[in-house]
Amino acid sequence: MKTGPFSLTAIFAIPLVVGILSLIGLVGALLGDGVWDWIGWLGLGACVAVTIWALVARRHR
Repeated sequence: MKTGPFSLTAIFAIPLVVGILSLIGLVGALLGDGVWDWIGWLGLGACVAVTIWALVARRHR
């Protein structure tokens, strides 16, 4: 498999998005109840979903 050189944007884009989602999820979970709980669940759940997706995709290579 031949892979070309990647730019810094291509390398760090997804980890940056995952980090921002986890930060939003953590802050949302700490701020209050109701909608904030949902924001926390979605932010932190998205990070878990991306991690599981990456592990499954790597295993099927």
